[in-house]
Amino acid sequence: MEHLDAAFFFALLKIVWADILLSGDNAVVIALATRKLPPRRQRQAIVGGAAAAILMRVTLALFAVRLLELPWLKLVGAALLVWIGTKLMNQADEEAEVGEADGLWAAVRTILLADLAMSLDNVVAIAAAASAAAAPMRPILLLIGLGLSIPLIIFGSTLLLRLMQRFPAIITLGAALLGFVAGEMAVTDAALRGWFDTNLHDLAFTVGIAGAILVVALGLIRSRRGSA
Repeated sequence: MEHLDAAFFFALLKIVWADILLSGDNAVVIALATRKLPPRRQRQAIVGGAAAAILMRVTLALFAVRLLELPWLKLVGAALLVWIGTKLMNQADEEAEVGEADGLWAAVRTILLADLAMSLDNVVAIAAAASAAAAPMRPILLLIGLGLSIPLIIFGSTLLLRLMQRFPAIITLGAALLGFVAGEMAVTDAALRGWFDTNLHDLAFTVGIAGAILVVALGLIRSRRGSA
């Protein structure tokens, strides 16, 4: 109980806030990847994808800081997010053609690939927030932070699925968000460190906008080719 001080609760507050902010990207991916599935399969994909993603984050938490220092890793992740965003933006009804089970596993695979690309920064943010507390309490705070991600992601993706059914334009916005995340991720790669003299925050925002435009443009081109 001696470590349950103001620093612990302040770190916990930061973790909760970070979870709320960082879970949105994952909720968008899950909603996009499962929107073509029947309702029963949607629920299974949402729960399965979120749970598997959290297990992945627990594993990544052990190596996140070192992994982020590897050159080209974030660039590969950014390219993967651009591909996933383009694919999900104009996802056709191929899931219905190959069957419900295949569609379910295809959705879960997509969720895991996207989460793998995005989770390193998320895990580091939670670990950084936990570092403000006493050392013995940091593992507990890290587990709390990762555990809180599950209900936030499930609730967020379920809500987004309902909104996508009513407002299809949200699908394009979701794909654009993945492109934005890809752009921001790319400029912070260790291989590019020292290349830019400008403010990194401003550059990340600019490249993020370019990434969003790229994903939407590629998605529209792919959609037109598919309907031609």
